[in-house]
Amino acid sequence: MSNATQLLHSIPVDPLTGAISVPIYQTSTFVQEAPGVNKGYDYARSNNPTREALENIIAQLEKGSTASAFSSGLAAIDAVLKLLKTGDEIIAVDDIYGGAFRLFTQVYEKFGITVKYTDTTNVENVFTAVTANTKLIWLETPTNPTLKISDIEAIAKIAKASNCLLCVDSTFASPALQQPITLGADIVVHSATKYLGGHSDLIAGIVITKDADLGAKIKFLQNACGAILSPFDSWLLIRGIETLHLRVKQHCINAQAVAEWLCTQPLVDKIFYPGLATHHNHAIAKKQAKGFGGIVSFTLKEDTDAAAIAFVTGTKYFLLAESLGGIKSLISHPANMTHKSIPAQIRRANGVNDSLIRLSVGLEEVDDLIADLTQAFNKIPILKKVYQTKEISQLA
Repeated sequence: MSNATQLLHSIPVDPLTGAISVPIYQTSTFVQEAPGVNKGYDYARSNNPTREALENIIAQLEKGSTASAFSSGLAAIDAVLKLLKTGDEIIAVDDIYGGAFRLFTQVYEKFGITVKYTDTTNVENVFTAVTANTKLIWLETPTNPTLKISDIEAIAKIAKASNCLLCVDSTFASPALQQPITLGADIVVHSATKYLGGHSDLIAGIVITKDADLGAKIKFLQNACGAILSPFDSWLLIRGIETLHLRVKQHCINAQAVAEWLCTQPLVDKIFYPGLATHHNHAIAKKQAKGFGGIVSFTLKEDTDAAAIAFVTGTKYFLLAESLGGIKSLISHPANMTHKSIPAQIRRANGVNDSLIRLSVGLEEVDDLIADLTQAFNKIPILKKVYQTKEISQLA
């Protein structure tokens, strides 16, 4: 059975009514027959039938034992970090999402949890970085926003040999493309706001564990700390997941076309997309994933805020906004948006230059998207004259 077919048939028919859509159990509490005697539910923070259905679907999608749904991607990350204690060490990918960096450094470091940022695209770096205090290796693959690829299977072997956990933030890939647990990861995290939801209409986070005992610890934290996903957002997320494989397939097709077109543009300096043969670790991306995703990032030869801002405010179909993974194309300037919380020196050292632009390539006709990018290049004031010369126009 294909993953897409399995997904559709993992969404349960309501046993009470036969409803083909999972019902929204919009309730805070459940009537009990006697104290502690109930139908499996007592209070909606602890469990809810709609959220439970969602969690079971995602656990199956990721080939894990347990999934827990949270009120945001950062709430999901926070739950994983709460598995640690004072004195523990995290080895984290250097090109990390700005919100995760802020949580690691401004919240958890003051509790005595240290973080060592490492270029995990080189497995040797991870091996060298591990110490006796290392309890968690934290990967994003692909990373946000420079789309670095790390070898999950190789790093999982290091984690196992070092008796530490491997957590993979697989938001950019989604389970339609990549299933880190099958490659040896212990934990998978998603900002379900992105591709899992797919319609820019909810905020959600998911933690999936390989091991049931570890999953029970996450479930305890979900209940104890209370950052749960609501029944309605759980239902919205189920509805989004129903079309996940179809959406992601087209995202990949459109993003590949945009990335290849950007390679021909004279104003572009570097292009970051795992589907390009020139991408570092392209072969690993091809090995561990079924596609290369819908995110494309690039830098301008004029590496300034001014040039980047002129570009991101000059598009029509690529809408300037935080987030990604929706059906409509979005554009962002990480230095001033998603990664603003990272000090400029650290951000630049990790490849997030002042001119770096991130595209979330949507489901519009790709010719329209390329036409939109073309006219946006013409709006960069500093380079407009150069771009419009006959020689450069022929290149474009």
